[in-house]
Amino acid sequence: MTETLSQHRHISFTAHYTGYIWYQMGISHPAFATTKGKILAKLLHPLESWAERYVGGSMRTTLKQRHQMIDEHLCQLLEQYPQLQVLEIACGLSPRSWNFRQKFPEINYRELDLPDMAKIKTQALQQIDQYAPEVLTADIFSEELDCIFQMFDRNQPLVVISEGLINYFDQQMLRILMQGITENAQYFPAVHYFSDIYPEPVKNKLANFIWSSSRLLKFMSRSAFTFHFKSPQELQHFFQDAGFDQVEVQQPQRYFAEPGQQNPRPEQDEHLGDLVWMIHAVKKNSV
Repeated sequence: MTETLSQHRHISFTAHYTGYIWYQMGISHPAFATTKGKILAKLLHPLESWAERYVGGSMRTTLKQRHQMIDEHLCQLLEQYPQLQVLEIACGLSPRSWNFRQKFPEINYRELDLPDMAKIKTQALQQIDQYAPEVLTADIFSEELDCIFQMFDRNQPLVVISEGLINYFDQQMLRILMQGITENAQYFPAVHYFSDIYPEPVKNKLANFIWSSSRLLKFMSRSAFTFHFKSPQELQHFFQDAGFDQVEVQQPQRYFAEPGQQNPRPEQDEHLGDLVWMIHAVKKNSV
């Protein structure tokens, strides 16, 4: 039988770049650093350095911010719910599952990606942990996603993670994915969703340059890459309409600020100018 190719398969090249950048930052394992990633990192290094100097941030600085925020929120949730289960979709070459299996040996942590990347990631994981489970594959915009949720214990809470994913979809596709998550959430005590998202760069003096760069990424990934929201409130309303009960937006400028240096205004109300945000959405049930 011929395997149906996903229309989103062209996004996968970015996983090699992000995987290598995390390795360069010292938070990953050499097994997740590919030759393709090294080449991409070398090619983009001058542009990234320019952006860090003149834009106030780059793709690699946002990679560090979003990864750290998601990791810290996951640690906090595991401290609160030791039986928490994890599903990371579009896992790419992220070291998160490997890191968390070391910290929490009993954790039920499963990853999911497109078939080609799932094979690459499974091989990388099993180089360093022979007991690491195989990375799952499914079309997340179909009923196949329901089958993935059925693999988890419905008596325990679940967290779904996506990183570097949802800006590649238009709002209609994003709504379908979020509704797929919230519809399956009804079978669990609670489902948490962690994700990064790149908001419209409305507060950046080089917004036009950032928009132009995003069009290049859209072309290279053959995707619908776009910026969806101009304010945290817009994002919250969208996710609530998709079925989530609670939606928090974390912005790095406030999240990483020293005590006493934080903006006194509630960050939920305004775009502080960061290039990336983190979402923590929750759907709770009395099952």
